[in-house]
Amino acid sequence: MANILIIGASSGIGASLAKQLIAKGQQVFGTFNKTTVSTDGFAKLQLLNVLDENPDLSFIPDVLDGLAYCPGAVNLKPFARIKPEDFISDYQLQLVGAVKVIQACLPKLKNSNQASVVLFSTVAVQTGFNFHSLVAASKGAVEGFTKALAAEFAPKIRVNCIAPSITNTPLAGTLLNTDEKKEANAQRHPLKKIGQPEDLAYLAAFLLSEKSRWITGQVLHADGGMSSLKV
Repeated sequence: MANILIIGASSGIGASLAKQLIAKGQQVFGTFNKTTVSTDGFAKLQLLNVLDENPDLSFIPDVLDGLAYCPGAVNLKPFARIKPEDFISDYQLQLVGAVKVIQACLPKLKNSNQASVVLFSTVAVQTGFNFHSLVAASKGAVEGFTKALAAEFAPKIRVNCIAPSITNTPLAGTLLNTDEKKEANAQRHPLKKIGQPEDLAYLAAFLLSEKSRWITGQVLHADGGMSSLKV
């Protein structure tokens, strides 16, 4: 039985990942911020704001086998309307929050025989889209961060990143709040569908497991073919 920490376990991909891992009998420690969730199945569920100067992670066990950092934001605006401080705020959530959490958890990750860290990026880093400069900038930093940490932590701790396309979660709510918007976004993808939280959670669960023990430093594109296919 592995001890897994999910930051942002109450919504979207994080909630789906928690559900899958709990069903497999893993010990899941989760955090939530604005969205609450039932504590059923969790070893511990804790209120946490990653923007705090020193987030309190004292509730996690001495041995931590996996960590998934799921908080994010999707703010799509024309570049001319974005203030420089907006980039700083987004960077604080997407990257600096992950830095704080991983640093706090590092001693306990090192206590595991084979720990795994999973971060999240976006297809927009490698494939340019209009109005995505804010999220692409911060998530681009996450991708570089992934590779640097994977090199530094090898062979003890694996670090990988998932880069999805648009996924049917609350973060994408304004982009998918009608059937027409969902269908239009589905048709932009070679697989003619949008991602569901469980699609990304399946991949995250795999990366957190021993089945992915020979994978580290990778940015995996789970994006319906968006980043590599034109059909």
